[in-house]
Amino acid sequence: MARRSSTHRSPARFTARMLPGARSASFPGFIKPQLATLKGAVPAAADWLHEIKLDGYRVQGHLVEGRPALLTRSGLDWAERMAAVAEALARLPANHLIVDGEVVVADAQGISDFAALQASLRAGRRSERLLYYVFDLLFLDGFDLRGAGLLARKQVLAALLEGVGPPIVYCDHMVGEGPRMFEAACAMGLEGVVSKRRDAPYRSGRGEAWCKIKCVMRESLVVVGFVPDGKGLVAALYLARREGRAWRFVGKVGTGWSMRQSAALRARLDALLVAEPVTVFAGRRPRGLWVRPAVSVDVEYRGLTAAGLVRHAVWRRSKAV
Repeated sequence: MARRSSTHRSPARFTARMLPGARSASFPGFIKPQLATLKGAVPAAADWLHEIKLDGYRVQGHLVEGRPALLTRSGLDWAERMAAVAEALARLPANHLIVDGEVVVADAQGISDFAALQASLRAGRRSERLLYYVFDLLFLDGFDLRGAGLLARKQVLAALLEGVGPPIVYCDHMVGEGPRMFEAACAMGLEGVVSKRRDAPYRSGRGEAWCKIKCVMRESLVVVGFVPDGKGLVAALYLARREGRAWRFVGKVGTGWSMRQSAALRARLDALLVAEPVTVFAGRRPRGLWVRPAVSVDVEYRGLTAAGLVRHAVWRRSKAV
């Protein structure tokens, strides 16, 4: 691929080389990504910025002499699997570039849907549904920007992406107001928030400069069946929610209990066995044993799939209905 002309390249490169902490350097190749540490609360201080937590694949976008690569967290190039994104990356006004971001598929409400992303990639065809949300700029035309502060890097990134449309999307942020943003994100059914120190350099690996805070939903659901594990215990519980006079199947939970608690659950459920489930399934009926809806469980989960099933559910306790 031919080297870009200077008229095609973005004036953002001049701003990039002037950033405090930026340095002249050869192209570094794959950079191990910076990772966020899970926290229980969003930082409220003004020296943090906050982004919506996306549910997709972390991808590092490279341009070398204008040739694109899309590298996973382990360094695999998925440019062919994400051809539309790779072609859009190749059109960016730079010769040598490294950006960090997340590839997602959004549902009808604009919320990232990991199951839909996996289905799109499994289909083995060019998908126009893929979006590449770019949240960091690590290298631009001869300058390594990792030593510069995050907010400064994002300002150059925004200038570089000015006028660029999907599938490449600039990942916007809010400075300060983290708790308010988190509350709004959870109310919208989003994954949560990623908070980052606004002046911190980019450092590979997991650290305290980036933290992730997940929205946790809690609900009491009724057990309508279970998967036995063959040792007198429970491998998973099938759950339902009451809607009018019917029970709506909402998925399963398979973690959160001890062996003693699992044995107690199994003994309780064995006394409630029935031949047919009380729920109607939208898709194929899963395998398992079915019970009368007499046991309720409190679960925590990270949102719902497009089919209305709980995601990443964790059992907390059982009680009578």
